[in-house]
Formats: sequence, C-alpha cells, structure tokens
Amino acid sequence: MIDVARHAGVSVKTVSNVVNDFPHIRASTRERVEQAIEELGYEVNELARNLRSGRTGLVGLVVPELAQPYFAELADEVVAAAREHGLHVLIEPTGFSRESELAALGGPRRRVVDGLLFSPVALEQADSALVEVDFPLVLLGEQIFSPAVDHVTMRNREGARAATELLLGHGRRRIAVLGAPHEGAHGTSTLRYEGYCQALEAAGLEVDQRLVAWTDDGWHRSNGALAITGVLESGVVPDGVVAFNDALAVGAMHELQVRGLRVPDDVAVVGFDDTEDARYTLPTLTTVDGGRAEIARVAVDLLARRIAGRGPEEPVLHHAAMRVVERGSTPQR
Repeated sequence: MIDVARHAGVSVKTVSNVVNDFPHIRASTRERVEQAIEELGYEVNELARNLRSGRTGLVGLVVPELAQPYFAELADEVVAAAREHGLHVLIEPTGFSRESELAALGGPRRRVVDGLLFSPVALEQADSALVEVDFPLVLLGEQIFSPAVDHVTMRNREGARAATELLLGHGRRRIAVLGAPHEGAHGTSTLRYEGYCQALEAAGLEVDQRLVAWTDDGWHRSNGALAITGVLESGVVPDGVVAFNDALAVGAMHELQVRGLRVPDDVAVVGFDDTEDARYTLPTLTTVDGGRAEIARVAVDLLARRIAGRGPEEPVLHHAAMRVVERGSTPQR
C-alpha cells in the first residue's frame, strides 16, 4: 500500500480509502490510485483486513446432507447469494447426527465463521435454547422454532395441501403419501402430512392407512421405490401419489412404470422441492416449488446484515412463497 501511495503521489490513507470504496474521494484521485494499483499488481491482504475487523469473511451452512438434491441445490444458491455480499461459504453436512449439529453450534469450526445458516434435523423443539446463541445465526427448515432467532422457512403445510388438491381436482381419490412421519415425529414431514390430511378432509375423504408410507432411511430415490412398493403390496392400487420430496417421487415413478402402471394415466404423481431432477424425468415431474431460491437469498441477506450490525431490531420469521409447477406426471388441463 505504501508503494501504491508513492507511485500515485497520495497518502497511504487515501489508498486505503480507495481500496475500501469510501465515498467523498475526488474522481481524479481515485483514478490515479486505481491506475497505480493495476500497474504495480497490488492485491488487498484479506487476512490482515479481517484481523483488523475481527471478521473472517466466512459464513457456515450446516445441512443434514448433500446427497439429497434439495440441499445440494440450496447450497449452490447460498454460495451465489453470499458472493454478492463478498462472503464465502463453508458447507458442513451433519449426517443427521445430533453430535454434529451441536459441534456446528459450539465446536472449534464455528469460530472461523462470522455467522451460521443452520438447518437442524436431529435437534428438537425442546433444544430451542441451544440455537439462541450470541453470534449471528439464521435457522432454516422446520425442526425448531424460536421467537428469539431469525428463521427463514417454507410453507410446507400449504404446499402439500396444494399438491393433494391438484390430484383431487383431477378426480383422483386413492392418493398415496410417501414420506409420512412416524408417531411422535415433528418437523417437515409432520407439516406436509398435515397439509395432505387437510386436503382429504376438505374433500370429504378419510385417510386410508394403506396409502400412507413412511421411510426409515431418509428421502432418497430408493426409499421412494420401496415406499410405493409397500403401498402396492398392501392390496390397494393408488391413482395418485403425493411424495414429500422430488427424490421420493422419482423413485416411486420408476417403480410404478416397472410394474406396468402408466404415469399419469393410471397413477398421477406430485413431488415437492422443484429440484433439477423434476425437469428431466419421463414424464417430467409435477412438483411444489417451496421457494428455495428465495430462502437462500433472504437468509444470506439477513445473516450478512446481522454480521454487519445492521439487522432488524426484532428476530425475523420469513415464509417463502410457494407454487405448484405442473408438468407431465399429472394430467394436463
């Protein structure tokens, strides 16, 4: 910086002001400094800058896994949104482990980031005090709600209800649901199951337990195939399927077609999350867009404002907009 100042004929403070994009610098002075920077090949020492500011320029994204397309695509969108704020992202999959989620909140890795985007699945509502921390944190997902913490989430109940209502509107009455919660569970699966049940109740239909399939090992494609197999082997043939994510829907469609059932003629299928897979299945997958891009953008913006000390006075609870994206796996209107 001293060399740049000498080359441009200005003070070191002026060079610092230009580098940090401070206002009220004469245009001709800024141009002279920038030219000197280019000619000398000067680069800002980010480490020194961060040490002075007490920040690292890093934020953490804690998610259960990256094998699920939803979380992988969310991570991509978080990285892109963070880049616009001059931030870099450290991604930490926890493997659905309570210990890993606790380590993300209080372990040594937490100390290298300025703030955290945290999507817990192993911690429970009773652990809400654990996320009420003294550093910038934005909750994602539906496992824990706390009025003391910023939270960006989606309209799970409304999305699942809309998916079920779409099938009901096409005259489907034996609608299977894949990914239903086990007894005592809570979070995403519970909210989506409530939406499914609400739609059936509003249509005057009772829940047929033979059509309700849960998954023990996560919401992966293979589990979707196993879940629909269990439904078919229960003695009832569904004419519609609401899967609680796109991966389950993809696995279910594969199994249905292997068994000679046509999608959507015999069985119409709706997924959830609008991942890239949905555009390339055969037929293409009707799905619920829960607002993943909005979630990433709003959460990163909120976290960046908290880190900079410019956040809202009160904690924010933001629900992203949702919509049903109709494609080939449901009848065309």
